[in-house]
Amino acid sequence: MKKLLLQVLACCIVFGASAQSTVIKYLSGTDKDHTVLWDFYCTAGRKSGEWTKIPVPSNWELQGFGAYNYGGDKDKASEQGQYKHQFKAGPWKGKRVFIVFEGSMTDTKVLINGQQAGPIHQGAFYRFKYDITDLVKPNANNLLEVFVDKMSANKGVNDAERNRSDFWVFGGIYRPVYLEITPDTYIDRMAINAKADGSFYVDVYHQNLKQGDVIEAQIQKLNGLPVGKPFSVAADPATDHATLTANITKPLLWSDEFPNLYKVAITVKNKLKVIHTTKQKFGFRTVEVRPGDGLYVNGARTVLKGTCRHSFWPETGRTLSYDLQVKDVKLMKEMNNNAVRMSHYPPDQEFLDVCDSLGLYVLDELTGWQSKYDTLVGRKLVKELVVRDVNHPSILFWDNGNEGGWNKALDNDYALYDPQKRNVLHPWETFGDVNTKHYPDYAGIMRTINAGKDIFMPTEFMHGLYDGGIGAGLEDFWREMYKYPHLAGGFLWAFVDESVIRTDKNNTYDGTGNRAPDGVLGPHREKEASFYTVKELWSPVYINTQPLTDAFDGKIEVENRYAFTKLSQCKFKWQLVKLPAAQGVAKKTLPITGIPTPLELAPGAKGMLDLKLPANWKNNDALYLTAYGPKGEELFTWSWAIKSPKEVVKPAIAIAKSAINISEVANELIVKCDGIRYYFSKASGYLVNVIKGNTDISLSGGPSLAGVETKLKDFTFEDEGDQYVVEAEYEGGAEFNVKWTFASGKLPKLEYSYAQTGDVDFMGITFNYPEAKVTGVKYLGRGPYRTWKNRVPGQQFGVWSKDYNNTITGETWGYPEFKGFHSEVNWATIENKEAPFTVYTDDKNMYLQLYQPAREKDPMANNSVEPPFPKGTIGFLNGISAIGTKFQAAKAMGPQSQKYHLTGETISGTLWFDFIH
Repeated sequence: MKKLLLQVLACCIVFGASAQSTVIKYLSGTDKDHTVLWDFYCTAGRKSGEWTKIPVPSNWELQGFGAYNYGGDKDKASEQGQYKHQFKAGPWKGKRVFIVFEGSMTDTKVLINGQQAGPIHQGAFYRFKYDITDLVKPNANNLLEVFVDKMSANKGVNDAERNRSDFWVFGGIYRPVYLEITPDTYIDRMAINAKADGSFYVDVYHQNLKQGDVIEAQIQKLNGLPVGKPFSVAADPATDHATLTANITKPLLWSDEFPNLYKVAITVKNKLKVIHTTKQKFGFRTVEVRPGDGLYVNGARTVLKGTCRHSFWPETGRTLSYDLQVKDVKLMKEMNNNAVRMSHYPPDQEFLDVCDSLGLYVLDELTGWQSKYDTLVGRKLVKELVVRDVNHPSILFWDNGNEGGWNKALDNDYALYDPQKRNVLHPWETFGDVNTKHYPDYAGIMRTINAGKDIFMPTEFMHGLYDGGIGAGLEDFWREMYKYPHLAGGFLWAFVDESVIRTDKNNTYDGTGNRAPDGVLGPHREKEASFYTVKELWSPVYINTQPLTDAFDGKIEVENRYAFTKLSQCKFKWQLVKLPAAQGVAKKTLPITGIPTPLELAPGAKGMLDLKLPANWKNNDALYLTAYGPKGEELFTWSWAIKSPKEVVKPAIAIAKSAINISEVANELIVKCDGIRYYFSKASGYLVNVIKGNTDISLSGGPSLAGVETKLKDFTFEDEGDQYVVEAEYEGGAEFNVKWTFASGKLPKLEYSYAQTGDVDFMGITFNYPEAKVTGVKYLGRGPYRTWKNRVPGQQFGVWSKDYNNTITGETWGYPEFKGFHSEVNWATIENKEAPFTVYTDDKNMYLQLYQPAREKDPMANNSVEPPFPKGTIGFLNGISAIGTKFQAAKAMGPQSQKYHLTGETISGTLWFDFIH
């Protein structure tokens, strides 16, 4: 009976404690996919001058109201949005009622039943709330009115968020609005400092405590099981907060690799009852910035590999969803990012929650892009920023603005609300022992490596624009940066293309020229080629891939670039595969798979991974090796060609041998071999047409020496026994010799050689094929994305097929792009409306050129990201162009980005043409 009574009493206590938790009542929807219609009136622009409805949360421009503005626009819209919403209050007598706005752009006045709830809030990206206890009518309908001015009455707010900002300016209540209902005595907030040594410190901010009240804390696992004993402190009603401390023995630590979370339950109670309880997730971890040394997390030297992320979705602007926050963090983790920088404002709270749970380091930023808040408003916003975000273990640094948009009078304010005393950064300059220089060129990187003493962590570098930057040049940059003993990492610009779907322009995409951020992902998170380059170069299991040689013994050097994970906690799997041929039905063959010998490597160590390949491994076409992280996630799959292009079997011509017929018509030579007629111009020496039966195959204009003006010196054709040879010799800008060999029952062979001098962007030979007739390509090489001279990593060796498109990277989003350079090509089938044909090469490291990418429509187009291409449309090249970034030409981006320096050496190649199969 006593046991039963205790069980009933325990249930009552639990119920009572639960009943005293804060109640959340949403007045708006929760995200972009779950909204609530409010009454709305817009004072200017589209759909203005009449009361209608608008979903909340949302940005009103994307709902068809007002006018669009990008930061820095000369003509700035200044409409006001007026909102009305009725809500039913509950029986909240004896409770405190707060209204909370997670984000509103920008000056926001709130009325409850006609009375102003508090001072007008200024600042678009911050949580704010009002105590409306005395304004709410319990058990009755209440009227909420909100007046939102897109243009702030405060100059500093306008300068920081609008006039000088390099991002879209969207008006409206774009994050959720809700009520918080608490007891009269309540816990307002807490600020935690939980360290890697197990020490736990929390400042508990309380209201209306009475003498005899006690504040108690219990650390718990996420499943509610207690960790250690409860600890408490007697309330002091004369103070605004109480401090509680404890020590936990060997807690599981939080890091990006192992994001172990706990929670703490804080309870206010007296001898009779539980008055209020609240819970907060946190992680045990210690962050140290060691001057002249580096960044350390939990005592381990840590290098941040991050991107800069705007909160953005093309249909809804800054109004996002939990699912999208998860998607973004997972994409970053998939790209082997371990960090993210908030640009240029604090994100949704949910995004930080996901960073905590999935493991991603964060730089949290006060708004300010080359202009700053004034001190009066800035101090309020720093408090709102830190008070909201202080307990997230993912946050390592506070950014006090960006690129000169920092108010130095605010630097010390962050520590007022942060018991962890995180370091404050000034992104763009050296401050707080960290050099965050933006957009260094390669020479600047080398100066830092050779003479720098500060911790180095560029908070923006490799500026993406269209297909330039981000991955292009990163291999050279990161190789040198990683050598620097004081490297703390870097942040690529940017994560996502910020092209909005304009409701005033027939729902077309608009990136306002090239001003809006251009990322490694499209606006709907379409992956661009640089995504895979970053994934390979930033893999925590690092392999510097080199072609297989005859000396390859099945062992590959690997480096463990984790901070906490041993290589034995990862898994590896290799595959030996036979790849489909260019012609015929592919035989389905299962890959041979295996597991390498386990290798124990501590973080930072290198070693040889023995794949334990079978003796007959060379009988296959390609080797794939995949590394998996400790949670089973794929880190990267590396690939190697096993056979040389010369060893790739060319198809036999299954027809009876016949004599080769030669004829001359006007200025043309016609060679007929195995039923195919090849037309050559005796004036240029070029192939001008191919006819298969009654079908024209419009391959012409070559082989031409790419980028070099030559003229025909000699053109000869003669019978050499059972084969016929056509030769052309050129002079002018370079020595160039061409030899075609036709033999019945064999594919036509083209041999060529050239010798050039000087600096060139590309080199090789080209032909022409009408773009209007091409439908696609199938090839054996690295793909499926195109490459540049300074962006080869990331692509996998295999057989790839893709349809024709005219995608402009960062402006239109059909990926992978069809046009451009493709690396390590062994053969390619040009699919077309006439008759497909295949070209084989005997040469290693051949690049296939497919046409010239369309130029950006942007009137502010940047030539640094429009590298030169040969005039021909189908090219077989020994060298290709590099691409630059938004701010730097390719020549400033490192060794791989330089032109080729030719000194007259002879370069030769062999191609085989199949027009039959």
